Amino acid sequence: MSEQIAGRSGFTPAYLDRVGSSFTDFLGATAPDLLPGRRSAPAAPVGDLAPHGTTIVAATFDGGVLMGGDRRATMGNLISSRDIEKVYAADSWSVIGIAGAAGIAIEMVRLYQVELEHYEKIEGMTLSLDGKANRLAAMIRGNLGAAMQGLAVVPLFAGYDLDAVPGTSPGRIFSYDVTGGNYEERGYASVGSGSLFARGSLKKTWRPGLSAEAATRSLVEALYDAADDDSATGGPDAVRRLYPILYRVDAEGAVRLPDSEVAAVAADITAERSAGPENREA
Repeated sequence: MSEQIAGRSGFTPAYLDRVGSSFTDFLGATAPDLLPGRRSAPAAPVGDLAPHGTTIVAATFDGGVLMGGDRRATMGNLISSRDIEKVYAADSWSVIGIAGAAGIAIEMVRLYQVELEHYEKIEGMTLSLDGKANRLAAMIRGNLGAAMQGLAVVPLFAGYDLDAVPGTSPGRIFSYDVTGGNYEERGYASVGSGSLFARGSLKKTWRPGLSAEAATRSLVEALYDAADDDSATGGPDAVRRLYPILYRVDAEGAVRLPDSEVAAVAADITAERSAGPENREA
């Protein structure tokens, strides 16, 4: 296309040529400085100077998958935020939870949401769940330089597989490392500073074929246990009315659970643990 035609349209040729279904690739060709991984990495580690998100958990249930995250962000030994949101709907059939450098992670989530929407508009169809997981892996890989300086982003990704083989669970979970390595988890998974304690809790409470309600309790209890032993993980806060954010993804799509529902589950767990030994159920 000539410069004259491009000038009349108001757009450069890069905006008018179809370069593919990846918005990230398009951004890399037209405005690479807007990509998180293309910016200059700091000369020295700066991890303690940026807020970090902490614990994310996910578990499958009979008919889908759930993901939850606590609300605390830390900066070194300080609590930088008590009400940060760490779990987001990536599209209608998948969710993503962030752990690591909060600012870069949130920016990456927004870019990833546009990436999936762009693909759907260009191709006229939804990207497969495996394709979504692989695209996220490529974006994490692009942030490797910053990760080496302490600004790592390690998300957890889950979704409902529209192409699941009959008889298999449609809910699937994917974890990552800072190099973009992509690993499918079975049943449940956790990432972040409290992940060790959360995984131990999930190991005891999760089992195949759980109902959505039972899986919800399992996730809230895992975050409760993580907050009990990890200072960077925030537990349910009844005073400020801050509770974990949970998303359910099933045949109806991705839905955020109401705070009232999560609060009720947290209240039940707190009441059970506050009861004396003589009042606890055997």
